[in-house]
Amino acid sequence: MDFLFKSHIGMVRKNNEDYCKGEIIEVGDGSEIGIFAIADGMGGHNKGEVASQLAVENLIEFFNDNLIQNGVVKIDYIEDIIKQAYNTVNSMVYDKSKEDIIYDGMGTTLTLAVVYKNKAYIANVGDSRCYVLKNGGRLEKITYDHSIVEEYVKANIITEEEARNHPDRNKITRAVGTEPVVLVDIYDVDLEEGDKILLATDGLTGAVDREDIEQTLLNTELDDPTQGLVDLANEASGKDNVTVIIVLV
Repeated sequence: MDFLFKSHIGMVRKNNEDYCKGEIIEVGDGSEIGIFAIADGMGGHNKGEVASQLAVENLIEFFNDNLIQNGVVKIDYIEDIIKQAYNTVNSMVYDKSKEDIIYDGMGTTLTLAVVYKNKAYIANVGDSRCYVLKNGGRLEKITYDHSIVEEYVKANIITEEEARNHPDRNKITRAVGTEPVVLVDIYDVDLEEGDKILLATDGLTGAVDREDIEQTLLNTELDDPTQGLVDLANEASGKDNVTVIIVLV
């Protein structure tokens, strides 16, 4: 397992409210576990960048402390641990937002991938996404956005293409840290050698077609596909921060 990541401020914004981190840890049975998280802070002057970093750093730390103990991965309890992790981080961001008026109203999206043996365990709140590219195949969207336009798409009111340019595209319906408790969506995906996992903020997915993302991931001539994706987003729009993690299985 290996991973690449890239975060870019974009062509317009004055600060980067995205944040990402990944770790690959050797465990007692000789295998590896990968823990990857990506977040897109919200709040603008209310310190969205504080929310995203606080969420990602503490989510990774929570998994280090609770999923892996004495070199053993407690994978049978992964769903409960994910829920506990998200609620712990949600409380941290929420409490921080109440500390000082400058943090009032801040929150963040938060999308997670835990990769162990032949499985990926995916979780998300907000509209940062996880995709899986099967070896040489089609890019499959795993998560559903917690956003107004996603509800429109699911109801067949608009298409995915129309959603990218809809005036409500930035309105999310669920975030970490904006309420005392948070509901997290959890998925699991079977993996095979050669698969790729993509975590991305909406700076990419809100600007670039799925097909163009797929072709970039399939392009074996690219030394760094994360840079290729960032370039696509900046060329297509550049109005938002853009952050991506690619996990190579």
